[in-house]
Amino acid sequence: MERFFLILALASLASCQLPSIIPADQYQEAEPMMELEAAQVYENVWQRISLNAVSQDPILDELTLKYINVYLANPEQLTKLLLKGEYFIFFVLEQLKKYDLPPELALLPYIESNYDPFAISASGAMGLWQFMPATARIYGLQDTWWYEQRHDPLISTEAAVKYLAYLHQRFGKNLNYTLSAYNGGPTLLEKKIKLNQRMGKSVDYKKLGLPQQTQEYVPKFKAILELVVNAEKYGIELPPFPDRSVLGQITLDGQIEIFAFSEFAELQPEFIYKLNAGYTKWASPPGKTTMFNIPIELVDTLTQKKDQFSQANQINWVTHKVAKGDSLWKIAANYDTEVGVLKKVNYLQSNALSLNQELLIPLSNSQNQTFIPYQAHIVSEGDTLWNIGLKYSISPNEIAKNNGLQMSSALKIGKELNIGNKNIYRTIQSKKRTILYSVKQGDSLYRIA
Repeated sequence: MERFFLILALASLASCQLPSIIPADQYQEAEPMMELEAAQVYENVWQRISLNAVSQDPILDELTLKYINVYLANPEQLTKLLLKGEYFIFFVLEQLKKYDLPPELALLPYIESNYDPFAISASGAMGLWQFMPATARIYGLQDTWWYEQRHDPLISTEAAVKYLAYLHQRFGKNLNYTLSAYNGGPTLLEKKIKLNQRMGKSVDYKKLGLPQQTQEYVPKFKAILELVVNAEKYGIELPPFPDRSVLGQITLDGQIEIFAFSEFAELQPEFIYKLNAGYTKWASPPGKTTMFNIPIELVDTLTQKKDQFSQANQINWVTHKVAKGDSLWKIAANYDTEVGVLKKVNYLQSNALSLNQELLIPLSNSQNQTFIPYQAHIVSEGDTLWNIGLKYSISPNEIAKNNGLQMSSALKIGKELNIGNKNIYRTIQSKKRTILYSVKQGDSLYRIA
């Protein structure tokens, strides 16, 4: 069917009085539902969302129509956007089902992050669900030198759905309120609602005087929901995402180098990082086992070969947190290595150490264990050519060369940058390892370097 543009001439939704709010100090965290009935079978995830959505509006307001027209004006970009949810949207739907939440909330990461687990906002929010540090701590998301769970697509989804369940319950299961609270915060929303109630004014979310970003947030969500639910009407061909998991897991012994695993799985390292975005360094966190998300069709094949891989690819590295009384000589002696190696591996310009500083420690002096893994750098506000370049001893020209870019090239949010060997495949002679960087809006090669 031919695509068309809507005329921005429909009336806005009428205001309505909404259920009373559960005071925050009386609220108990929502509990997952028990599944009593057999799961209904759907042709794809879009049908599952469309048939069960609870927030379809018969009349679309001007702002929602505006965003619909933006999507329709760029059909190729819309297709690219929808494709980014391929490996994650079914898992999101399953988590929403556990808490009896509207399935259309599975579209929310398209608004939050373009379904990009690498996404970082200017304010420091991260991952598919753009968790801020404070909210992440409340929901138990870990942030260590090796592992940032806000970037982990599955673990962050579990936390985000719990948070949405809390908001949905707190605001009387009103989806407009739930969305507004997710974007602008529940405390602000509650204050605005109570203020309008005291003044006898409408408590429709559009009448609350919420921040501009929050006022636009709900229409953005409604726009993409409208296009999904009525895709045929708008001439949109939705990607064929089945209503089943396309993502599986494999567990390997010990700590695993990402690029060694990518060779074993015969998958591009960038793809491995995307599915396992919580792993922010050159390897998985140290531990007895490592779990990787992989395409489900590879699980059986790789599981049959995993013992052979684990035996040949054990990493002999650990991290050491500097404690009171530590020195490079003491640490080197404790781990049977050399001060020069510690300084080289950790890019130390002097012998000074800071309390709680984390150092990479090689557990062997063999030649194969002395390659230099680059630390990951997540671009943050204030980064400049000089302070980042000095830290890593690398120039913007080298970054451009390693990634096939021009110095004037624009960088997209979530772009994976190769810092080091452009071919990124692991070799015995390789002394550098590519690490995933996250790029924020406004970043350029000079700001990254």
